[in-house]
Amino acid sequence: MRIDIDTALCIGAGQCALTAPEVFTQDDDGFGELLPGREDGGGSGLVREAARACPVSAISVVEG
Repeated sequence: MRIDIDTALCIGAGQCALTAPEVFTQDDDGFGELLPGREDGGGSGLVREAARACPVSAISVVEG
């Protein structure tokens, strides 16, 4: 799995960090980012839910 956050779309709603805090966090400006070493989702079952929770669809999850 590969996770991408489109930083141009992200509005800093924080739904990703609230839904899957073991994978996502927010940077100093409040925008979503992946935790170091979690670029593959770290086995979390909540990654897809976090992507769906993003109000601007800034998160994409690609298998493989």
